[in-house]
Amino acid sequence: MKFEAIAVEKIPLIHKGDDLPSLICERIELQDRDIVIIASTVVAKAEGEIFRLEDITPGEQALEIAARTGKDARFIQAVLARSREVFVEAPFMLVTTLAGHTCVNAGVDESNIEHGFLLYPSENPDSSALKLGEQLERLSGKKLSVIITDTNGRAFKIGQTGVAIGIFKIKPIKRWIGEKDLFGKILEITEEAVADELAGAANLLMGEGAGGIPVVIIRGIDYYCEGNTSINETYRPEDMDIIKKGLRCLQKKI
Repeated sequence: MKFEAIAVEKIPLIHKGDDLPSLICERIELQDRDIVIIASTVVAKAEGEIFRLEDITPGEQALEIAARTGKDARFIQAVLARSREVFVEAPFMLVTTLAGHTCVNAGVDESNIEHGFLLYPSENPDSSALKLGEQLERLSGKKLSVIITDTNGRAFKIGQTGVAIGIFKIKPIKRWIGEKDLFGKILEITEEAVADELAGAANLLMGEGAGGIPVVIIRGIDYYCEGNTSINETYRPEDMDIIKKGLRCLQKKI
């Protein structure tokens, strides 16, 4: 068993309105059931999710948080604009985004963008993945899956890894429940986060600095799935998320 991770090289700097699917297909010949993994930064740039810091007017909540934390109220406002709930305000903002992804700063980024600008993640990464996937299939004539990735930290470990925030034609979770282990015991709770695992594998080639690769093709492992798919499948239901419940309890005590 094996699979390949192939960097799509020489993709130019992306600007608003650029045709990402065409840029990808011009640089690699896609094959049936390839998984096209795309960094959220280039998706956001192509969609025009770029804002000047000086054009942002902070609201009352942003000003209050800035007064307590010493951070730029305009940046805080940008984070709040893409958040449905704030769990932590300092030393960083931990929020759930409008799309349902819980992460630091709602994915709002000052890196890989010109000074004085902010890069917002797509408001609906699944919708972005759908549009990209349909165009890539049309251009290539192949059956493809797409994963949009972002770089996230882990609550209990140092370091960041790639995670999936939007998907197209791939089931993000592989359920082993009901299967047998090596000793014949029935698995009861095992659910494998395959979309995140693939995003992490791609991130090894993508990198984080100036020489980053924004698109990686995973080939030779088949998770293609017809029909509608959504990254929301990976988010814990509210009544089962004990971490969020704990964070809300802490907020009440502060």
